[in-house]
Amino acid sequence: MTPPTPPARPRDARRRFPHLLHLPRLPRLLGALLAALALCAASLSGGTLATAAVPEEARASQQACGGGDAVVTGSQSTGFTTTYRGTTVYQGDNYIIAIWEALGSLTPGRTTQESVSVMASGWIGNNTIDLPSHTSFEVCGTMGVGSANGRGAIEAFDATDVAIPHLTMTGSPWFGMHFGAVRGLHLGQITLTLDTGLGIRFDRQASDSTSVVMDHVFVSGTDNHGVETWNINGLDIGTVIARDVGYAGLLLNNTRNARIGLVDGHNVATGTGYATFRMANTAGRAADGGYTTNVVVDRVVAHGGGRGIFCVSQSGGLHIGEVELSGNGGNSVLIENCYNVTLASGTVDGGGEVRISSRSEFPVTRDVSISLDVNGTAVRESPCGQNISWHITGDAPQHIC
Repeated sequence: MTPPTPPARPRDARRRFPHLLHLPRLPRLLGALLAALALCAASLSGGTLATAAVPEEARASQQACGGGDAVVTGSQSTGFTTTYRGTTVYQGDNYIIAIWEALGSLTPGRTTQESVSVMASGWIGNNTIDLPSHTSFEVCGTMGVGSANGRGAIEAFDATDVAIPHLTMTGSPWFGMHFGAVRGLHLGQITLTLDTGLGIRFDRQASDSTSVVMDHVFVSGTDNHGVETWNINGLDIGTVIARDVGYAGLLLNNTRNARIGLVDGHNVATGTGYATFRMANTAGRAADGGYTTNVVVDRVVAHGGGRGIFCVSQSGGLHIGEVELSGNGGNSVLIENCYNVTLASGTVDGGGEVRISSRSEFPVTRDVSISLDVNGTAVRESPCGQNISWHITGDAPQHIC
């Protein structure tokens, strides 16, 4: 079941009128007032203003962070300074204004990428950071966020050549990051240690995004999905690590031509119909309606939580090289109304059964090959699919056609 579509994105003055960013700087009095309000909000909502410890498993190869064209330094106690190529463009007490001013200082109408490095940690409140085309934006400290209704703490829509090389985020966003109709998006080392919300979402209503790359995403604590994609044609993911995530760890909706290294979930989707790795809503279906293999995943690991792997609603074209599933609630694997799916190797230890199924509203599941060592749970095919190939070892009872 797909969560309800959030409210339409409200228009943002900075998106509609970018020249507003080049008006005279806000007086320090206003900045101090806004900072005080932000501090109150942070205190009431548990927002994090200090640098958060990065979980050990969230650590990836750390490239240098910093050195942007625009740089934000300072702290909540000493104030923030924004410079653009060495020239000060803002000094004040408000973190989000310092960031907006950094973005506003970049060359208007640029056709090559310029960068913002936020070295400082702070709290942006219930605000949104919009990234236009040809922008690299990184947070080298820790960004605490609130919930901007129906929006992301960081967003890019209808934009080209956007990068977020580094980001550590805490708090309770609606969406940590929110994208749609982006071309050439690169997410680097991303750590989202959240209390509620959804980690990364590609909008359901937006047109296709293309050439999307995610190097390493760690997401924990959401009461929704970790990473959810809609309408992507061309996706390359190195690693998604999900810990204590309410719904899916990685969910691909209407997404095709995807190459994924590792999806690793612990205590993901407990008590729900979701899974550590889920494909739904015609994910993997080509424009001509075919299901030639085009979603390739090297490895899926799922321990505890809800389902391990779930393919549903006319998705397919999927090849998973190796799985390691244990103690999953619901089904360890459920392939339901999916076409051309291969699980090439791996183990299932206890938990729910490995099952091929179909709902009556779609054509039956077909062209599936499953090669697994299954112990402590059952293997089931009901109702029967078409051209199903089972290669099962272990002690699993098999109830197949």
